[in-house]
Amino acid sequence: MTAAPQPLTTRSLLLALLITFIWGVNFVVIKWSVGETSPLLVAALRFVVAAFPAVFFIPKPAVPARILWGYGLAVGVMQFGLLYLAIQLGMSAGMGSLLMQTQAFFTALLAARIFGEKIMPWQAWGMGVAFTGMAIIGAFAGQDVPFFPLLITLVAALGWSISNLLVRAAGNVNVFSLVIWGALIPPIPLTLMAGLTRGWDSVAHTLTHEGWPFWAAIAFMGLFNTVLGFGIWSSLIQKHGAARVAPLSLLVPVFGMISSAIVFHETFPLGKIAGALLVSAGIVLHVFGGKWWRKSLA
Repeated sequence: MTAAPQPLTTRSLLLALLITFIWGVNFVVIKWSVGETSPLLVAALRFVVAAFPAVFFIPKPAVPARILWGYGLAVGVMQFGLLYLAIQLGMSAGMGSLLMQTQAFFTALLAARIFGEKIMPWQAWGMGVAFTGMAIIGAFAGQDVPFFPLLITLVAALGWSISNLLVRAAGNVNVFSLVIWGALIPPIPLTLMAGLTRGWDSVAHTLTHEGWPFWAAIAFMGLFNTVLGFGIWSSLIQKHGAARVAPLSLLVPVFGMISSAIVFHETFPLGKIAGALLVSAGIVLHVFGGKWWRKSLA
């Protein structure tokens, strides 16, 4: 029998805030690391660091091979491969951290289509508000929000939602184990695509000539963002329940946008701010609207 979720303690709250901070800052690290390097190779190296040596100490998840491979490809190639590409092509770290949260909407839509889950009224309203915000951001696409990277970022968010559905299809699986073993899958296809698009000389140059700051960034993304982040986050959800912990992930774009403004001096014109506020409001409505809906009917 699964133990009842415990109330969120101060220590657990601080740990959750630390992880959301790491995940938010990670978008700045991604933007810095892709610089002149193939973003697909950077993503591949991130997953190599995430997988090794942890894979030697973490048991393989008890899931079918198709689930493991599907999860690895959805997270590694579709989600992060495309996200890294979008950021190199001009998507800002702050806006990228915000738009990736649209995965919540894609997850709900796919779950309705595949699992027959009903989309509740507040979820539909949340999607409408958020997509209105994205339309405004798209209308102001240009130097601040390039349109093509925006589309790639949304496809990356779709990849995240696909991985969410694969986790659900896996049943009562150790998510941390799935993350570590799933990290074994993306490096090969990502490296192959990096070699085909940038040339193998470019791949070899990155592997042999990049300095310690680049490798420190890779270590941060692989160890702190993936291994430490998902490890602590999974344990907090198991201890306190997803309902108490998961909504705290809404702080990720807050930290992402603040850190991007500090490091890259990202500016937020009026149209960009209006769109970002609507996207944020839609996400909050999507996550918390159920409580407000039930209170209004009580």
